[in-house]
Amino acid sequence: MAETLARRGITTVSAARAFLNPDAYTPTPPEALPDLERAAARLTEAIARGEQICVWGDFDVDGQTSTTLLVATLRELGGRVRYHIPVRATESHGISLPHLAAEIDAGAELVLTCDTGVSEDEAIAYANERGVPVIVTDHHELPLALPPAYAVVNPHRLPEAHPLATLPGVGVAYKLAQALYALSGREGEAAQHLDLVALGIVADVAMLQGDARYLLQRGLLALRETRRLGLQALIASAGLQAAQLREEDIGFGLAPRLNALGRLGDANVIVEFLTTDDLARARVLAAQLEGLNQQRKLLCTQVEQGAEALLERDPTLLEDAALVLAHPGWPAGVIGIVANRLVERYDRPTVLIALGEDGVGRGSARSVEGCHITEAIAEQAALLRGFGGHAMAAGLAIDAEQISRFRRRLSAAVLAQRGRAPEPTLQIDGYLPLEALSLELVADLERLAPFGPGNEPLTLATRDVTIQHHSALGRTGEHLQVVVEDAAGTSQRVVWWRWSGAPLPEGPFDLAYKVGMNSFRGAVNLQVQWVDARVVAPPEPVVEAPSSRLVIEDFRQAVQPLAAVAPWLGREDVQVWAEAQQEIAGLTRAQLTPAGTLVIWSAPPGPEVLQAALVQVAPQRVVLVGVDPGMDARDIFLKRLAGAVKYVLRTNGGQVSLAMLAGVTAQREATVRLGLAWLEAQGHITIVEESTGALQLAPGSGQANETTSRQVMLLLRAALAEAEAYRRYFVQADAERLLAEAD
Repeated sequence: MAETLARRGITTVSAARAFLNPDAYTPTPPEALPDLERAAARLTEAIARGEQICVWGDFDVDGQTSTTLLVATLRELGGRVRYHIPVRATESHGISLPHLAAEIDAGAELVLTCDTGVSEDEAIAYANERGVPVIVTDHHELPLALPPAYAVVNPHRLPEAHPLATLPGVGVAYKLAQALYALSGREGEAAQHLDLVALGIVADVAMLQGDARYLLQRGLLALRETRRLGLQALIASAGLQAAQLREEDIGFGLAPRLNALGRLGDANVIVEFLTTDDLARARVLAAQLEGLNQQRKLLCTQVEQGAEALLERDPTLLEDAALVLAHPGWPAGVIGIVANRLVERYDRPTVLIALGEDGVGRGSARSVEGCHITEAIAEQAALLRGFGGHAMAAGLAIDAEQISRFRRRLSAAVLAQRGRAPEPTLQIDGYLPLEALSLELVADLERLAPFGPGNEPLTLATRDVTIQHHSALGRTGEHLQVVVEDAAGTSQRVVWWRWSGAPLPEGPFDLAYKVGMNSFRGAVNLQVQWVDARVVAPPEPVVEAPSSRLVIEDFRQAVQPLAAVAPWLGREDVQVWAEAQQEIAGLTRAQLTPAGTLVIWSAPPGPEVLQAALVQVAPQRVVLVGVDPGMDARDIFLKRLAGAVKYVLRTNGGQVSLAMLAGVTAQREATVRLGLAWLEAQGHITIVEESTGALQLAPGSGQANETTSRQVMLLLRAALAEAEAYRRYFVQADAERLLAEAD
């Protein structure tokens, strides 16, 4: 456990105590969130005036718990409160103008959003026109400009390392509740809502760092003793023991039941369910959630079978780098779950699209490590009605006739990304003999809990095991029980969940696994879960190779870099790599050829670009300079890219390679793709067709899609910031380490 803490950056006794024990952690005051004090003061004023406050939430668990927490807080403090949670089937996420107008017509004098609102400029402007101020609490990525709200409380307005930066929507709502209770002279009473906070943090897969981890630790303690009759009934219907609830019980037991309501029904009833004092009503609603969850499971099975049937009919779909499937009979509420299953099965990004009667498809995408799916989708923005998401998941809307073209172009973008990504690796936290696995070990490691993003459960491994026997588990044999034996002769039962028929290793192999405990008929047992296997290869003979140590000349801190590298300029067998600047005559990455010496004049935008250049030139000597090409500012990059595009339209019929544009702008190809997607969304160009690395461009329509432009620009800003950060690292890092990382 101590080794794990150190590997995860916790290297002092005080930091370890604060991590392991919430009593030793100092939580961040609510007012550290921008605009929170302003929001709390306005809400307190509204309560005093008797204004009607409309809490506008979202239908996932984070939104459900945020809405309930704020409604309960405001009512307890004397507020007049109504609330609205969008119905997924008819409204989707966000604030729809017709429903907002209806709430204002019904008397809403102040709108308070939770888990939504930061990108709802049009709706907020409409509310302002009606004389209704809007307070936004949200945790989604910031747009280029903040909406015209009275206050915008969002942790993304803080630095990335801030202890509040990873709060989900319910965490932001809780901080606001803390401030409201304090202003009413009832400081500390927000803690009664920590059980809701735990549900939202786990269900939203929040990064468990800083206050988010602390709140989950506190929230789990509160959830185990919850007084909410609805949660008591839900815990019972899920077959869980309240006193032993862990984060995985939320993730696999409680959250799916709550999410089923948002996916398949009307989530507005959740506020009543989580606040009712009527036990009979709580049990009725819990039974309804259980029924919806069973329906959700059935629909997932049907969609999964339908997807497999499509693949059986057209196996060529599996030849694409991204799996894109569509069907008119699929319910949009569950396709994301099934997409995730297909990702695990076929190891490629997957987009499932539910086609509506209006000819519009609504899709859910899930991705794999090494592929930022939202960036890949953003490059196809001109084909879409809208999209949004993050690195591993996204949603989109698309006209049915565009799906085939979208499939081709998305696959090309994914292929380009995954081609740059390093080979995926599995982090092993410790190698143990099987005899070391015990309930005592599990109890020790549990001190690191709660686990989740930012604090992953430990993956352990045992070397040189062999399979003794195996048998199927589950009603349909979807799981596998494997008994393995290590070199010392110790045997251990291992469970491979969702086995899917993959072949088992033959002969000795290294087994990666997770350890835990389960309860069955009152007995607590050790449970070992199969993670991965690595076949043990016979040792290869050692062959002494001649020394190939790279000679490094480092002029990164030179006051006059041009004078410093002058001895190498103009020589044969020397390549000067210089992009997007005029101070020195050099080559772009696409023009590099093998040579004995490589002068790296301009700092590259990323390690994979540096790696590709080293492979292309294969030098024995590297001369480091690392001048900033000055291309990471958004406006400068777009101006240079637009100029290059105009040139190829005028002189080359619009034919151009991504590598050429990347060299001209000194950026990654993925960043260039985003820049082109923005130019297309602005109506400046049209991407007529694309093959791997080659583009055919044409003049645009002149009509801009502002929604798509904003979405692409968010990703472009992040990509440019990443390049800027790497260039700073390039000029500061140890030279040998820098080149070794790129090797």
